[in-house]
Amino acid sequence: MYAISIREPGGPDVLEWTEHPDPEPGPGEVVVDVVASAVNRADVLQRQGNYPPPPGASEIPGLECAGRIAALGDDVEGWSVGDPVCALLAGGGYAEKVAVPAPQLMPVPDGVSLTDAGGLPEVACTVWSNLTLAGRLQAGETLLVHGGTGGIGTHAIQIGKALGARVLATAGSPERLQTCLDLGADVAIDYHDDLPSEVASATDDRGVDVVLDNMGASNLKANLTALAIGGRLVIIGLMGGAKTEINLGAMLGRRLSISATTLRGREVEGPDGKGAIVAGTRDQVWPLIGRGEVRPVIHEYVPVAEAARAHAALDEGGVIGKIVLVVRDE
Repeated sequence: MYAISIREPGGPDVLEWTEHPDPEPGPGEVVVDVVASAVNRADVLQRQGNYPPPPGASEIPGLECAGRIAALGDDVEGWSVGDPVCALLAGGGYAEKVAVPAPQLMPVPDGVSLTDAGGLPEVACTVWSNLTLAGRLQAGETLLVHGGTGGIGTHAIQIGKALGARVLATAGSPERLQTCLDLGADVAIDYHDDLPSEVASATDDRGVDVVLDNMGASNLKANLTALAIGGRLVIIGLMGGAKTEINLGAMLGRRLSISATTLRGREVEGPDGKGAIVAGTRDQVWPLIGRGEVRPVIHEYVPVAEAARAHAALDEGGVIGKIVLVVRDE
């Protein structure tokens, strides 16, 4: 098969479409003939040498895919060769074939093409697990989504609204602020402005119940200030750095909590494993997509052999939603 290799850590030009051995399904795994994958920020970090795959995972980038089952390993039940599926991966999505643990498979949501489904599993599992498990978001609460026009942000706005929350979202230009509103955000905030003041104005000085943050250190003080009493900050990215100081006294007095989570390196099994998160996403999010309450936001379709061009676009900024990498026709 052919797949994307990372020649060495560096810029988009280190991505090369080269020949690789065909994967074989191990016990409890299936092999998928990939129709599409998608570009995630984690792929960019891996390309740069800053986010190596977990032990035992494929060195090929790509944390999600959609396609058709080509082969079944031992002890796989409930799936058949030829089934259309999408899957959460620890790596390997930028390829013609990939081996996937069966618990990380999902059917394609109703109303979504197999190609578009290639950009759903990573954002859907990340958003659902962080908003509902880590963030404990409830109907009637207020959610703040940072990076509202990115892959995660466009999905989180829609999921927050579907869960019955009031949603505030940040973005960096008038056009992007309007995109957040078009996706259902109640308030769009320019991230160049003073965040705590903007949140206070939008919430009658109460603050927000949950913050979904992709920046880390650079946003920490502002995020904690913006939280309501009992608020929960969920950090899923470190684009703004990993280290800063924190005032624990302010947290104690207002009963605040911080969660910092990743998805890629989790075990497959167990109550906090990827299999459980995939099952929850399938049960809770797929019906929302089927009813049209949540939809994939696709910026562009790019042939997988041109993954370097897709990475360059993400590096340059301006991408709204996901770039889908097309491997073969549906």
